[in-house]
Amino acid sequence: MPEGPSVRKFQLLASRFVGQVVAKVGGSTRKINVDDLKSLRLQGAQVHGKNLFLAFVAAGCPLGPNTDNPVLQGEAASGTSSPAQVCAAWTHPEEEELQELLCSRPDVPGGPGSWLRVHFGLFGSIRANEFSRASQANKRGDWKDPTPRLVLHFESGGFLVFYNCRMQWCSSPVADPTSDILSADFHRGQALDALRAPRPVCYTLLDQRYFSGLGNIIKNEILYLAKIHPLTQGSLLVSSDLEHLLDCAIQFSLDWLQSKLRDEGLHFQIYQKEQCPLGHAVMKGTFGPSGGYKRLTWWCPQCQPAVL
Repeated sequence: MPEGPSVRKFQLLASRFVGQVVAKVGGSTRKINVDDLKSLRLQGAQVHGKNLFLAFVAAGCPLGPNTDNPVLQGEAASGTSSPAQVCAAWTHPEEEELQELLCSRPDVPGGPGSWLRVHFGLFGSIRANEFSRASQANKRGDWKDPTPRLVLHFESGGFLVFYNCRMQWCSSPVADPTSDILSADFHRGQALDALRAPRPVCYTLLDQRYFSGLGNIIKNEILYLAKIHPLTQGSLLVSSDLEHLLDCAIQFSLDWLQSKLRDEGLHFQIYQKEQCPLGHAVMKGTFGPSGGYKRLTWWCPQCQPAVL
């Protein structure tokens, strides 16, 4: 599942085409009429959680202010960033229906307030100037390349390819940067108050009201780095432990983003592992709040002892 750092990488790929006009379109999506995108100019790109928002205007309109998130413009040149620079927000899975209600299609795609919302779900991705190729045979034994949901060919000759995602027109992006762990406006006090609640910390970390952009991989890794058992009640942890956990969340997310911008892999210490880095056997369970999403969790009983 693409988490915050992955979607920001997708934004960077899209931002390379800002200012260019769509010359040709293709793709299998039925959520939008792809022909509506012909002859529109890409005005900018913003990230909000697992959503990428692409702003389009009519080709004859002035380009106007750049609507990209500022951080990725700098990263494209330098390849570096800091937690205070990276700004985006995450939509909580339970808030997905509300987000879709807020995203109503404008009367005229490419007119004022025309944003194309791209939601990446579990396996969505974007490629620039290349198509995804089959890495293995399907169940029928065929080596069939993945089918793009949308392909945007620009007048420059470059193109963007969107896979396994949903798209719809909307009036504007919706975001709350105070909950984004990589935003300059991140509300650290609000996040710490949430972590102090008498509920398992692994539940709280995935609560997008307080930890926008933090997904299951980040949750597993930072709990191991902080040496905290996932089912530990936040109310049982001392302030220094909570501060350290929050520091791990911010730093790990930033490191993951940097590795993606450098096209490098990031070595996970506990996620989907059978042993921790110290050689201890790793446990696996499925945890989540009653009535909510249950997520796979990996932990080391020796490095992350239970707190009673």
